[in-house]
Amino acid sequence: MSIKFLCSFLLPTIIIFCSCQVDENKNQKWTEEQANRWSVKNGWLRGANFISSTAINQLEMWQAETFDTTTISRELGFAESIGFNVMRVYLHHKAWIQDEEGFINRVEKYLSISSNHKIKTIFVFFDDCWNGTNKIGKQPLPKLGIHNSGWLQDPRQEGSSDTNYFP
Repeated sequence: MSIKFLCSFLLPTIIIFCSCQVDENKNQKWTEEQANRWSVKNGWLRGANFISSTAINQLEMWQAETFDTTTISRELGFAESIGFNVMRVYLHHKAWIQDEEGFINRVEKYLSISSNHKIKTIFVFFDDCWNGTNKIGKQPLPKLGIHNSGWLQDPRQEGSSDTNYFP
């Protein structure tokens, strides 16, 4: 994972997200009234993990060659039609490494599509499940009978155990 990625994308995103969550009573348990206000404002969150059906993993979903806005819009439309209002969406740092500006544009395009369907997004930055090797470019075909056969760790084991990234 590059420091450039951390400093120019991930850290500002986390800071923006956290700054939106600031509350003067942040170290205290919410009162019933505060919880009810939040609930009225946001409604009941209903959703799922989301990846377009044309992508085998989160890297394929975000690469320029395979970013499929038609499918994303159609599938978020399905989600909206059954009452979903939030999706958990995985990012992959190699899509950023491959094409920083394009990656940001694709994320913004996804958010525009999801907003059009009245669906909020919770981005997932790291995932240590499944395949420990990953590469930019064409992704493998699904393996019949194996759930999530193409899903990728992000970062892979070498990245998450590299002490150079630890303060």
